[in-house]
Amino acid sequence: MFTLPALLFVLTYLQPRPAGLFPDAERTRLVAYWNNPERFKVSLPADAKQKGLWQVRLTPEGSLWLWKYQNALGVGKVAPTTDFTKVAPQAAEWKAWLDKKVDFDYWKAQTAADSANQAILASSQPDNTAPTIPPPATGSKPIPPDPGTIPDSLLALVGNPPSFANAITPLQHSITFEDGDLLTYKDNIQVGNPRYAYYRFPQGVVSYGLPLKRLPDSELTPIFEGAGFAPNELKVAKAVSILEGGFDSINTYDTGFVSVGFIQCITASDGRGSLVQVLAKEKTEKPADFDKDFRQYGIDVSVDGTLTVVDPGTGAELTGNDAVMKVIDDKRLTAVFQHAGRKSLAFRVAQVQIARSVYWPANDPVTVTINGKPVKAKVADVVKSEAGLATLFDRKVNRGNIKPIDDLLTKIAVKYKLTSLSQIAQYERELVQGLKYRTDFLADTTLSQPPNPDSPTEKQEPSTDDSASR
Repeated sequence: MFTLPALLFVLTYLQPRPAGLFPDAERTRLVAYWNNPERFKVSLPADAKQKGLWQVRLTPEGSLWLWKYQNALGVGKVAPTTDFTKVAPQAAEWKAWLDKKVDFDYWKAQTAADSANQAILASSQPDNTAPTIPPPATGSKPIPPDPGTIPDSLLALVGNPPSFANAITPLQHSITFEDGDLLTYKDNIQVGNPRYAYYRFPQGVVSYGLPLKRLPDSELTPIFEGAGFAPNELKVAKAVSILEGGFDSINTYDTGFVSVGFIQCITASDGRGSLVQVLAKEKTEKPADFDKDFRQYGIDVSVDGTLTVVDPGTGAELTGNDAVMKVIDDKRLTAVFQHAGRKSLAFRVAQVQIARSVYWPANDPVTVTINGKPVKAKVADVVKSEAGLATLFDRKVNRGNIKPIDDLLTKIAVKYKLTSLSQIAQYERELVQGLKYRTDFLADTTLSQPPNPDSPTEKQEPSTDDSASR
C-alpha cells in the first residue's frame, strides 16, 4: 500500500501529461528538426572586427526607469524617437542631472568596452587569428562631469536609477530553413536614443523586412482589396508601414514583446495580442497554409486564442507568457514569423485583415462639444484626407488609440466659434497638426491633403490658448 506522501507524489507528478496542441510524436519531430546542426548557428557578428567584441548598449533596467520617469512626469507615451525630457520643461533640474548621469554612464561603459577590446588585441596570436580591435573610442573624448548626488525630489518621484549603459558582447544567430531561406539576427541591438524608454529584452532582435513601398502594386493591391481596403486607403497603409516595416518585419526587444508585420501586430506579454489574432485568422480561413507556415515549426494558437509553442530544445509545450518569452529567447522561433512573412500570401492577407479590423480609424467614434452640447460622430465625418487618416492610423498602431482627438475637436470648435460638424471638418489641417505623432504626413506629397479653411472665421484672431497645436 502507498503511504500518504507516496500517494501524493503519484497524484502530483506521475499523472499523464494533460493533452496539448502537440502530441508526443510531433514534439519529438520538432526537436529533431530544430537541433539539426545545420539549422541553427551562433557566431560573432559580422561587424565585430570594426566595432570590437565588446560594445556599449542601453540597459533594460535603465530604460524601464526612464519609462517610469516619463510616466511620473505625466508626459504619456511619446514617439520612440523623441527625447521625452525635452517636452517636460517643469523638470529642468531633474533633466540637468539625468543628462549628466546618462553621459557619465555611457562613458564608463565605453571605457570598460575599450579596456576589454584592448586586452583581446594584446593577446592576439602571431597568426592574427583574433579579430582586429579598433582603438579606444574614449581616447580622444574628455571625461564627462560626474553627475553628483541625485536630487532628493527626483529620488522620491521615481526611485534610485540603475546604470543606463553597460558593455556587452553581441552575438549573431543564423537560422536556415529546409527551403534554403537563411535569416540572420544580432542580439543586444543598439537603439539610437539613449533615453529610449521601451527597451526591455537584450536578447531580443529586430529585422525591418522588405518595406511595402518596394513591392509592386500588382502584388499589394489584391491583398488589400481582399481585406476591404479602398485604393486610397492602400496609400495610407503603405505610408504608415514605412514607419513599421514589411510583412516580414519582426521586433522582439521592446514593450510589444513580439511584434510582427507591416503594422507591427504584437503578442503582448500574455500571448493574446493582435499578432495572435492574425495567426488565428489564418488558422481559421487557411488551415493548410497555417500548418505549413507555423504549425510544422512548433507554433500554434490554442482554442482560447493564446499563443502556444514547442520549445525547440526540450520539446516542452508552452503557452501564454512562457510561449512569448520562448519566442524572444530562441531565435529559431523568431525566424518562423519572418519566414512566413517572406513566403506566405495567406499570412500577409491575415495581417491586412486584422490591421483593418483592429487599427483602421475611419469609423472610430468621436465626441465634440458644440455650443456646450456633446455631439457624437465618427472620424470619417471630420477627417477626410489621406494625410489625416495616416496620422490617426499611425497613432492607433503605435499607441492603441487616437487620443486626444475629442479634446482637440472641441478646442477648435471653441476657438473659431463653430456650430456644426461640417464647419469643424474645414479645420482638419489644424486637427491633424495637433495629432501628429511619429512623422508629419502633412508633408507627404504622395497623400491627399486637407484643404486650408475657406470660411471667414479663418481670419479671426487665434486664441491665446495654443494647447491644441501642441
